[in-house]
Amino acid sequence: MTAGASVAPRVAFGALREDYAQKRAAIDAAVARVLASGWFILGDEVARFEEEFARYLGVEHVVACANGTEAIALALQAAGLRPGDEVLVPANTCGPTLAGARLAGAAPRLCDVDPETLTVDAARAEAAWTPSLRLLLPVHLYGGVADAEGLLALAARRGATVVEDCAQSHGASWAGRMTGALGRTAAFSFYPTKNLGAYGDGGAVATRDAAAAGRARELRQYGWTRRDFAEHEGRNSRLDEIQAAILRAKLATLDAENRRRREIAERYDAAFAGLPLRLLRTRAHTVPSRHLYPVRVERGRRDAFQAHLASRGVETRIHYPVPLHLQPAYAFLGHRRGDFPVSEEACDTIVSLPIYPTLSEAQVAEVIEAVRGFFDANPGSRP
Repeated sequence: MTAGASVAPRVAFGALREDYAQKRAAIDAAVARVLASGWFILGDEVARFEEEFARYLGVEHVVACANGTEAIALALQAAGLRPGDEVLVPANTCGPTLAGARLAGAAPRLCDVDPETLTVDAARAEAAWTPSLRLLLPVHLYGGVADAEGLLALAARRGATVVEDCAQSHGASWAGRMTGALGRTAAFSFYPTKNLGAYGDGGAVATRDAAAAGRARELRQYGWTRRDFAEHEGRNSRLDEIQAAILRAKLATLDAENRRRREIAERYDAAFAGLPLRLLRTRAHTVPSRHLYPVRVERGRRDAFQAHLASRGVETRIHYPVPLHLQPAYAFLGHRRGDFPVSEEACDTIVSLPIYPTLSEAQVAEVIEAVRGFFDANPGSRP
């Protein structure tokens, strides 16, 4: 429940129970199939999910792993990261992006984001450039697509490598190409709330590069090139068979569910167009996955806005409340408030509204009515 909530939400922020109820027959059959097989780690279900997800993305290889944070680390290492190499990371992202980079041994180089999309673009990436920067880690945040065209061109010009963070962009695309198929490698999370979510943790590395895929496969299981023999140091980061089977069942409905998310977003966009809210812009030639629907309210009004929606039964979240450079864990990077003003403004003003495939038309209308009601009651508010 959000701050100031006084009633149980009629429109919850998420609906995992409803999602399972809708897919119960397929999910139960998938789990039963694994239990009957007697094979639970790196078996046929994982191999078939890797093949099916690779085909969906339009890449040659997918390497499943234990979670999205380790997927970032594996994707960076598979793309050629050496310990101490600088990796460009947007200041406005979820903590696992930076945690995964650190897990891989990277030296993070933070940059600000575009104020209209809140994702990294080529201009801000180039402004943060140093001679030690070897990899770019753009995040397709909220289900939008980062500046793919600009960043790929910048990386080619500078001799750097692009590794995508696709934790929130399952099924999003740019110029007809899926996110996950744009850089040399890409990292996916299958945390339960994702557009393609497991019923536990899970992740994957996607790539067109056979050498990168082979490196990721070695690293995810102790560095083994054959059983009990390691060429390089690795880790234990394996997706289990039950989660792979569940993901296979859910992959079949991903495109339809993303279409429903976009329909809801279009309803919101139209309803909020005349309100003093800042809505996110979608980049040209992109199709977003609409993992989240963030809006920005006037600085200092967020608590009141959330409390108003909660009082009308609409649950909200903040993605994300504190930019990476202002979190104590990353004080060693040497930044202070004011270094990344766009990210700071976003973190001070952003609110995410409910958006998921099982949201009914009546619930969408409730969200719209609650948002509009706040501004009817507070006509002096400004974006």
